[in-house]
Amino acid sequence: VKWQGKKYEVDVDTTQPGEEFKMQLYSLTGVAPDRQKVLIKGGQVKDDTDMSKLGLKENQILMMMGTVGELPKPPSQPVKFVEDMSENEVAQALQIPAGLTNLGNTCYMNASLQCLKAVPQLRDALDRSMGLNAAAGQADVRKNMITSLGRLFTQLSESGDGVPPFVFLQLLRQVFPKFGEQDPQAGGFRQQDAEEFWNEMLTSLDQVLKLDNSEQSVVGQYMSGRMATTWKTDEAPDEEPVVHHEKFRKVDCHIDKSVNYLSQGIAKGLEQVIEKNSETLGRNADYKATSRIERLPEYLTVVYNRFFWKASESIDAKIVKSVKFPLDLDMTEFCTSELQRKMKPARDYLRALDDKKARERKLAKRAANDDVSEAKGDNAGTAEAQASSSAEPKLPDFEVDASLKEDVGCNPSGIYELIGVVTHIGRTANSGHYMAWVRKEKGVGGSDPTGKGVPDTQHWWYKFDDDQVSMVTDDEILRLCGGGDWHTAYVTLYRAKKLE
Repeated sequence: VKWQGKKYEVDVDTTQPGEEFKMQLYSLTGVAPDRQKVLIKGGQVKDDTDMSKLGLKENQILMMMGTVGELPKPPSQPVKFVEDMSENEVAQALQIPAGLTNLGNTCYMNASLQCLKAVPQLRDALDRSMGLNAAAGQADVRKNMITSLGRLFTQLSESGDGVPPFVFLQLLRQVFPKFGEQDPQAGGFRQQDAEEFWNEMLTSLDQVLKLDNSEQSVVGQYMSGRMATTWKTDEAPDEEPVVHHEKFRKVDCHIDKSVNYLSQGIAKGLEQVIEKNSETLGRNADYKATSRIERLPEYLTVVYNRFFWKASESIDAKIVKSVKFPLDLDMTEFCTSELQRKMKPARDYLRALDDKKARERKLAKRAANDDVSEAKGDNAGTAEAQASSSAEPKLPDFEVDASLKEDVGCNPSGIYELIGVVTHIGRTANSGHYMAWVRKEKGVGGSDPTGKGVPDTQHWWYKFDDDQVSMVTDDEILRLCGGGDWHTAYVTLYRAKKLE
C-alpha cells in the first residue's frame, strides 16, 4: 500500500472484511480507519468490503489517501450528553443563533436587527453603552431604546429560543410613532418598510453611541463613508463646477430596464440630472451631479430601490426585476482617483490572494485525481501537477497607505464580502414578509455543520424567518436577486475583506 511516498507491505486475510484491512493500515501508518481512503481499480475499500472478491494479486500496489489526526485530548470539563441538556444548552452546543418572535407585522424590524447584529463593533459599543446608561440612569427615551437594543442583542446571544422584543418595540414606537401605526382594514399594526427602519436605527445609533466620549460614533467610524459630488451644467461651459462633500450611510442601487447587475445600479445612483438655478445664466438649467466616494467604511450598506409610488393605486409598488449581486464586491470604480491610488496596493494583494487560493484548490483537485489515476496505473498527469506546483507565484509585498492605516473603520482595499441580506417577498413595501440571511463566521459550528458534504468554497448562512432559524449555502443566497415572487434582496450589508 502506497501512502505519502512510502510503501507498506501488508498481508491480507481475504476471509476478513475491509474493516480489518484498514485496521492493519492504521497500525502501520497511524491514519485512523475513518480518515482512510483506500483506492482500488473500480472503487475503494469500505469497512464492509468483501476482500475475497477484489481479485487481489501478490505484490499488487494499492493507493491510500488520508492524514494522521491529532491524538484526542481529555475533555477539560465533564461530558454532558444531549439528553441531559436544556433547550438553550442544546442550541448553544450546536451554535444555532436565536431568532426574534414576530409581535404582529414586526418582521421588518426582526430582519434588520439580525443583520445589524452581525457588526461586532456595534455590539461592543452597545455593551459599553449599557454599562454607562445603567450607572447614570436615563430619562432620554431614545437612549433608553438603544440601551434596550443592547440588552436584546445579549438575550439573542445567550438564548436558544425565540426572543420576544417587547421592551425594545415599545420604546421604538415611542421614539418613532410611525412604527406604531394601526391598519384599519386588517386590524392590528401595519407592516412597515425595512429600509426606513434601518435608516432610523443608524441615525439613532449615530446620535447615541459615541466613542470614548468624543463626537465620533461607532456608526460614523465603521458604517459611514464620505462622498464628493460635482455639479456642472453644459448650458454654461464657463461656469466653475461646484463640489459638495457629504457623509453617507448607504449606497443606492437604482433599478430600471437596463440594470441587470448591482454595479450597474450603483453607477446609475451616482449620476443624476437635476434642474436648478444658474447664477451665470440667470435662469434654471439642467445640472449633472456626478458623485465619487472619498472614504469607504468597513461596513457598507447597499439599498435596492425596488419600491415606487403608484398613484393610481396609492401604494408603494415593487419592481421585481432580477438584479444580480456578488458575494465579493469591488467598489474601486466608484471612488475618486486619489482614493483609488491609495487603495491599489491592498487591492492588488487581495486579488493575488484570491488567485492563489483558487490555484491551490485547482491543484488539490488535480492531485486527488492523479492519486486515483496512479492507483489505476495511469501516471500521465503527475508530472504536469508537479510542474504547476513548482511554478507557484508569490504574493506581492504591500504596505497599506499611511492615511488609510490611521483611518480606523475604513476599507483600505475597496473590496467587500457579503455578510447580511434583508429580503422582501410580496408586491408592496407595506405588505408581504421580510427575512434576514446572515453569514456564519468560519470556525463556528464546523466547516460543514449539517454533514451534507458541502465544498469548502461554500459559506454557510443563517436564515432568519423571525424566530425560525435554519442554514443555507451561498447558492441559496445568490437566488435572492429577484425576478419573481420569491424572497428578493432589499438591503445588503457588505464587510471590508480582511487583509490576511
